[in-house]
Amino acid sequence: MFSYIIRRLAVAVPTILILIVMSFMLMFAAPGGPFNSERPLSPTVMANIEARYGLDQPYWKQMFDYTVNVVTRFDFGPSFQYRDRTVNDVIAQGFPVTLKYGFWSFVVAVVFGLGLGVVAAIRHNTWLDYLAVGISIGAQVLPNFVMAPILVLVFTLWLGWLPGGGWNGGQWQYVILPVIALSTSYMASIARIMRSSMLEVMNAGFIRTARAKGLPMHRVIWKHAMKPALLPVLSYLGPAFVSMVTGSVVIDVYFSTGGIGQFFVNSAFSRDYSVIMGITILVGVLTILFNLVVDLLYAWIDPKIRY
Repeated sequence: MFSYIIRRLAVAVPTILILIVMSFMLMFAAPGGPFNSERPLSPTVMANIEARYGLDQPYWKQMFDYTVNVVTRFDFGPSFQYRDRTVNDVIAQGFPVTLKYGFWSFVVAVVFGLGLGVVAAIRHNTWLDYLAVGISIGAQVLPNFVMAPILVLVFTLWLGWLPGGGWNGGQWQYVILPVIALSTSYMASIARIMRSSMLEVMNAGFIRTARAKGLPMHRVIWKHAMKPALLPVLSYLGPAFVSMVTGSVVIDVYFSTGGIGQFFVNSAFSRDYSVIMGITILVGVLTILFNLVVDLLYAWIDPKIRY
């Protein structure tokens, strides 16, 4: 297992380098620039600005310096639009917000998704199965950009129970609506995968043998069926966790949480290439990391898997 981890990390390093280089090339290949505006700047002012941010250097040198700074110091450079701030400052401001509501969204999606999937599989073709499937389908057809205004309309405007936006230091009443809006569609996908996987496992030979021996149903489920049924779910949880903890553009913009997704949108509109590249690289690194974690969990859940 240790040698497998070393091999995966050895593959991850060049993958991250390729991601950094490709992000840099794509950003600077786009037409326009971060300092272009409706009122053109004078050549002297533009030259001073480019010298300030190192944009007057040859293209290969800009790419080399950027890659070295990211790899050695995890420094994404200065922001082109947020004055006197670096990309690291922008990420440090927005990522904790996104991490908080993304983590709780992940917990809610996993707990309720697994619960609905297990109940639907165990009570197959009963009213509980139909209810769980109905909830999953309803959550699946209501993505976060539809769920968010519905939640604000009901819980803020009609009932007046919860605030419809803001963050206020991450107090619980400001976290509930973003968590519900972000977790519902993921919960539906987890429930659907878990239901089909559990149904397949419950019809396996070793489950029939365990039931024929007279083991209680709850022991058959938790001791014998749960682990193999979780394997397909794990392959989905890795990318889903990264998607939730790195933020949803809709959630950040609609609820004005100040998360990293809102900075990403604002940077795209203002052509702040350094912020866009920093967030893109952060998402890529987290994706590689959690895919490795998922692979290790595979081996822990199913000892037959050998890498």
